[in-house]
Amino acid sequence: MKVHLCHNEAVEEKDSKMSKEIIKIEDLKREFTMGNETVHALKGISFDIKEGEFVTIMGSSGSGKSTMLNILGCLDQPTSGVYEIDGVKVKDLNKNQLATIRNEKIGFIFQSYNLLARTSAIENVELPLLYNSKVSTDERRKRAIDALQKVGLGDRLDHTPSQLSGGQQQRVAIARSLVNNPVMILADEATGNLDTRTSYEIMSLFQDLNKQGITITFVTHEQDIATFSNRTIVLKDGNIIQDYKNHNIQSAEEHLAKLPKEDH
Repeated sequence: MKVHLCHNEAVEEKDSKMSKEIIKIEDLKREFTMGNETVHALKGISFDIKEGEFVTIMGSSGSGKSTMLNILGCLDQPTSGVYEIDGVKVKDLNKNQLATIRNEKIGFIFQSYNLLARTSAIENVELPLLYNSKVSTDERRKRAIDALQKVGLGDRLDHTPSQLSGGQQQRVAIARSLVNNPVMILADEATGNLDTRTSYEIMSLFQDLNKQGITITFVTHEQDIATFSNRTIVLKDGNIIQDYKNHNIQSAEEHLAKLPKEDH
């Protein structure tokens, strides 16, 4: 719980350093058998992510980044080691329990938006709540509208994806990720399909959400995107080769303001 509601960001950052662990990973390994060969995708890595952090996970193809993403998102299980999310040990959970964690504790955002084409923005955002029996129809609609307003799309509730730009579609996807009040947003190359201007707009939105206390794990291969987060973990060949705090966090909003004005 935040006590100092009116204090500046420095106090918020200090608070976040003292807050609880959202993600705890210890000696995590993931091995795949391909023919006669065993591929060691993750080779015993350990890290944690605390509430209110904005972490980028980086790495080139073959680094173990996608495997890490799938495990963080409870889409895959580690071969050995510990993975806890919000105090829940993921190992030995059955498919239904894993699905519940994905639905209630993690907000997913994908490179390709993953929106239903013939469905309005508000219906797309409501989707995760359809599986939550504790939420009434009225509450579901209210939460979806609130989430869309939060990402600046309060006037686009009834638009389908084909009526929205790429950046607007990604905003709908971000609203959908927020609607269940997850403990963490997990973004996979969320700016990968966007031009520079729209990427900065989306990163500015992520920074705003993080200032509101939302924990974000952002998987990317783009170095400049990592400068907008407060911590970066770099994977190579299944190992963590760097894990550092970013002491010079860039403002996506400022980068956006420096771009040449678009011709209309």
